[in-house]
Amino acid sequence: MSLSGVLCADAIQNAVKDCQAPESFCCKKFFQLCGLSQKSPKEVKDVFRILDDDHSGFIEEAELKFFLQRFVPGARVLTERETKAFLSAADDDNDGKIGIDGESNTI
Repeated sequence: MSLSGVLCADAIQNAVKDCQAPESFCCKKFFQLCGLSQKSPKEVKDVFRILDDDHSGFIEEAELKFFLQRFVPGARVLTERETKAFLSAADDDNDGKIGIDGESNTI
């Protein structure tokens, strides 16, 4: 499955374009722009599984750095500060990773 199977390709492009400048990424705004915040829990899980590059059941800091590239190949990588802010916003139990189904926390 690809992200465009869950999210509109135009919405993905617009969301990535909105945060193309370094230090401009905001996960909540990105999720709104790409349409993820309006998706069902099942669709969010589908997107999570696509973003979980190593299929560990978690999205770790190393995977978050390349978050935008998972949506659009060739997109920029997140800066270290953006990556840490994203992880901090989504990792309620402070274990350094984002989980799904109540594991660590959800995106």
